Amino acid sequence: MEKIKMTTPLVEMDGDEMTRVIWKMIKDELLCPFIDLKTEYYDLGLEYRNKTNDQVTVDSAEATKKYGVAVKCATITPNAARMDEYNLKEMWKSPNGTIRAILDGTVFRAPILVKGIEPYVKNWVKPITIARHAYGDVYKGSEMKIPGPGKVELVYTAEDGSETRELVHNFAGSGIVQGMHNLTSSIESFARSCFNFAVDTKQNLWFATKDTISKKYDHTFKDIFQEIYDTEYKEKFEELGLEYFYTLIDDAVARVIRSNGGYIWACKNYDGDVMSDMLATAYGSLSMMTSVLVSPKGVYEYEAAHGTVQRHYYKHLKGEETSTNSIATIFAWTGALRKRGELDGLPELSAFADKLEKACIDTVESGKMTKDLALITTLEDVTPLNTEGFIKAVRETLEASL
Repeated sequence: MEKIKMTTPLVEMDGDEMTRVIWKMIKDELLCPFIDLKTEYYDLGLEYRNKTNDQVTVDSAEATKKYGVAVKCATITPNAARMDEYNLKEMWKSPNGTIRAILDGTVFRAPILVKGIEPYVKNWVKPITIARHAYGDVYKGSEMKIPGPGKVELVYTAEDGSETRELVHNFAGSGIVQGMHNLTSSIESFARSCFNFAVDTKQNLWFATKDTISKKYDHTFKDIFQEIYDTEYKEKFEELGLEYFYTLIDDAVARVIRSNGGYIWACKNYDGDVMSDMLATAYGSLSMMTSVLVSPKGVYEYEAAHGTVQRHYYKHLKGEETSTNSIATIFAWTGALRKRGELDGLPELSAFADKLEKACIDTVESGKMTKDLALITTLEDVTPLNTEGFIKAVRETLEASL
């Protein structure tokens, strides 16, 4: 068949360790034989981030703003051990955090449902998409250990020099304290991204905080969401038959467990961090979780929700066989290609993305899968495959459908 032509490049962000190995396999086996692939390439591997003083991460985010769609491989966020392992100049920040801040984006994570990989919550028959606010809270918090008795205050100093003070605690002995913040503009962007994504995907939107306890911080989130919904989205939601629903975070958790799925659950930063991993595990596997960063200006960055699969990479370096699940990384590429096709008016590119996703699912449902899925599947007579073997099996299924 003739290769599908692209008119506008994707921004391609390469990554680290085993996912970097998989990245090349996916391109070689599943993309380049069928698509005249156009990308603007950025190497976000830790060595090159270190070499460029992390400027490559900033450049890739700016390119994403320019071209509108990016696809990203999993990357290492270094800790002290990685500092020594990679001989780093400094402990570079999370590339995801840098990209989120530049794009002002919200992270949406949704499970990939496959027959034979059954959710642990049996009534979840449709995917639940987590929308995580990707700015502020404890992730940009300031912390202090309190050595002994004393007073801790929040102090706001206005531009005119006037001060407003709020007592945090009178310490009678040692303890700890944390200060965190958020921005009205960031919360507004979060809200609009959530409402836009709900309209685009035609799903109901839930939002939850703890405003009864946090009467200023969390309540501000609740108020901003409600105001933007009422003034900008209510009419569109009602026209599409969609619901915007607010409740307390503890009530939301109870409702989620009892639900059938099929909606977007918007969470503050920490809540979204925790709940997205809970959902991924409850649906079967973190390797079956998609992730897309969406800005309120309509910029998209697709990636897998999991990390760099460090343990498998060390086995790979020793020449040992691995069985690493590539499905979420494949779906990062298909998500980006589908969106590129939509934006550029290339239905054949979007259709290819759909066929590749179906080929992944059909391959697993036929009993061919990586070992992580073979351990949890309810299917009988399964064939566990190694990393490359699974990707080749997907290609066979794909070619049969073209």
